[in-house]
Amino acid sequence: MKKVWQQVKSFWSNEDGLGTLEMLLILAIIVIIAIAFRKWIVEWVNKLFSDTNSDIQNTKNIVPNTPGSTP
Repeated sequence: MKKVWQQVKSFWSNEDGLGTLEMLLILAIIVIIAIAFRKWIVEWVNKLFSDTNSDIQNTKNIVPNTPGSTP
């Protein structure tokens, strides 16, 4: 029993894998947040792309004689 307790103490005090564990916990939290807010994130990305596309189309219409366009 004493030997088992020593192994448990040794395992607990060993910090070799601590960085990996911390990274996994951070990744898990990010995934949970992404799942919780996935609807909002998808709507935001779609709006971002839609606004960008509209801005590009408006810029093409505003600027006459752009290179590559026909007069």
